[in-house]
Amino acid sequence: MSQLWNKGGAPLDERVLRYTAGEDYALDERLVAYDVKASLAHVEMLHAQKLLSTADRDELRAGLEALGAEHARGDWSIELGDEDGQTAPERRLTQRIGPAGGRVHLGRSRNDQVLTALRLYLRDAVTALSAGAVCVAEALERLGERESATILPGYTHMQQAMPSSVALWARGFAAELRDDAQGLRSVLRRLDKSPLGSAAGFGTPGLPIDRQATAAALGFAAVQEPVTAVQLSRGKAETQMLCELALLAQDLARFASDILLFYTQEFAFVELPEAFTTGSSIMPQKRNPDVFELVRGRSASVHACLDEVLAITAKLPSGYQRDLQLIKFPLFRAIDIVGQTLDILPAAIEGVRFRPERIRLDPDIHAAEQANALVVKEGIPFREAYRRIGKKPPG
Repeated sequence: MSQLWNKGGAPLDERVLRYTAGEDYALDERLVAYDVKASLAHVEMLHAQKLLSTADRDELRAGLEALGAEHARGDWSIELGDEDGQTAPERRLTQRIGPAGGRVHLGRSRNDQVLTALRLYLRDAVTALSAGAVCVAEALERLGERESATILPGYTHMQQAMPSSVALWARGFAAELRDDAQGLRSVLRRLDKSPLGSAAGFGTPGLPIDRQATAAALGFAAVQEPVTAVQLSRGKAETQMLCELALLAQDLARFASDILLFYTQEFAFVELPEAFTTGSSIMPQKRNPDVFELVRGRSASVHACLDEVLAITAKLPSGYQRDLQLIKFPLFRAIDIVGQTLDILPAAIEGVRFRPERIRLDPDIHAAEQANALVVKEGIPFREAYRRIGKKPPG
């Protein structure tokens, strides 16, 4: 299969194709619908600017819409020979409608084409992940309401410190997850700039394209200017999103870590539903909290994805570099990990039951309250009250 950029010279060495395409062609499957959407907007703009005849516009529009629908049904997928998700639709389009298919690329490069599709996809991903974080927060808030009467020790340094409750504990995590959802939505500021029409990073000399028109058609808030800023911006929205995903995964991991501690036989504060625990292959009595262990462990994978993208982009010169292709794998992996975790947690949380009869507060857990009471009653400095309470015998 000849690449679209092939100028008729020697065929590309198969080893080069496999190395340079890597897993990009498979990763791009999730971008096809967005690439088709951006291509349709681009075609309409070319027609409006009298760079495309009405007949060609109509053929291209019908062909692109058909290809998008067929891909959504699973009738075709991107092949290694396509290299990526930008070449695949154009090649099939040209096969379907003939020379008019070659007109779709006028006024754009694969560089702005892929970035446009990626930003459209990431906007939807941000919305879905933010909503997922809120769903987990709501499940935690319901847990707090169900267990509103259940006391719980608050811990510092892994020691009982001050009285708390399941409601206060659960609401704390819920508040942070809502904050994480808001943090994810903040990424939209960088995603909401249209790169389409910047081409390879230096615009489209000699072509009267209308970047404002395509930006409006695709729902972008603004056109990214100047064109040289587009390639410099690559990796920034992705890194910000990964940072927010890492923080979200970290909050979920800390919640899971508490559940795992509370589920130990030494604590036995909670019961977990059998549907969300697994059995042991050798010990008949065991029910293992695998879901929560993997929530905790997968946070490390999300952090690693962030580190990988930071390292890829850290020292690149200006303009497009092929290294930027490598951002997709860690970015998509983190999105998938967090998405899967957010999907499973609400149902898992609904099945958590606390065991008040197993929860015991250390008698000295009220020491800080007692010191405060002395200050109020006697008007003494807090440090004096602190020393008096601290000298009392335990219990």
